[in-house]
Amino acid sequence: MHIAWLGKKTPFCGNVTYGREVTNALLDRGHQVSFLHFAQEEEGESLAESGCAEVALPFLFKSTIYTIPTPRSSRVLADALAKLKPDLVHASLTLSPLDFRLPEICEELGLPLIATFHPPFDSKLRNFSSSTQFLTYQLYAPSLAQYDKVIVFSRLQRNLLLKLGVPRQRLAIIPNGVAVERYCPGENDLKKQYQAERLFIYLGRIAPEKNVEALLKGWKFSDMGTHCKLLMVGDGILKSTLQTHYGPEMGVHWLGFVADELTRIQLLRAADAFILPSLVEGLSLSLLEAMACGTACLATDAGADGEVLENGAGIVLKTQGVTAQLKILLPLLRDHPEITELLGRKARERVLERYTFAANMVQLESLYKTVVPHQAHSANLSSYFYLLE
Repeated sequence: MHIAWLGKKTPFCGNVTYGREVTNALLDRGHQVSFLHFAQEEEGESLAESGCAEVALPFLFKSTIYTIPTPRSSRVLADALAKLKPDLVHASLTLSPLDFRLPEICEELGLPLIATFHPPFDSKLRNFSSSTQFLTYQLYAPSLAQYDKVIVFSRLQRNLLLKLGVPRQRLAIIPNGVAVERYCPGENDLKKQYQAERLFIYLGRIAPEKNVEALLKGWKFSDMGTHCKLLMVGDGILKSTLQTHYGPEMGVHWLGFVADELTRIQLLRAADAFILPSLVEGLSLSLLEAMACGTACLATDAGADGEVLENGAGIVLKTQGVTAQLKILLPLLRDHPEITELLGRKARERVLERYTFAANMVQLESLYKTVVPHQAHSANLSSYFYLLE
């Protein structure tokens, strides 16, 4: 099957990771992939060596959150699709005006269209960030109803779109998945490096919607002692400001953005607990990776994260009053290693049960078959032989 993948390569964010992992897996399974993304032609890195053709779409501005294409980008996209003649188009939506043109372009070309809808949310609308994200969902819902299929990550996200008028038959729940062979428990000496008996970690963007300052205040008020360290992994607009107020004297170490995957895995393996205090989320890949590494996890019930940790797979926080909750929980986790060990085991079990990347790829191939029926036999054989490996 030939898939035209419309997604992101830069700047780094969850959408970039999602696109890279899924397209690489599709190639491994014998599919043909053409990767279309926003880039200046001179910066487009050739993917020919991976067997993946690349098309650069012109843009005016792009960030981790949204993209502004040039007026001619829709024509460039339509011409590229007409030339490529894929079996289907899969758009990992980049939050750009081009997203709203895609159904019309694909209908004109007779191409099935699938979207993955990533934006974070909080279905309870408890704060300004969640209210702002709800507007994004309201804006997109009429257009999503025109896609052949829309992939969402959780039943909560599906229910939100249902309320906004997207037909149930258009929606498919295929959550983020983790390569559990890479992300797994293991030993390392990072605790010794940080002179820590107990190690806690945050991994993600240092941005307002991530509610990082509430975590840092909770850490400060908990008076965790010199033998406990908090690793802050990530970059963002609030990093420089927060770093000046919360430093090594409080046991807080700022590692910045860590690009190397193996290093991130080692950090997650070394940590006793992973903390995600977000005000809004989709389905955090960092949370799933920490769980797969056997790390005890605390996360707010924003987005689908509470659903991931439900029924004892982790500790679910309310988005309101995160600092006060952590002031109680952090000393408890510091003083009782048996709790973090138990939660770590349950977290790994939950990922193996629901969130393995291999199982989710089988679901994705099955979804492709529903919109490209003549490919059903070959796609089924591809899934069969993959499962035998």
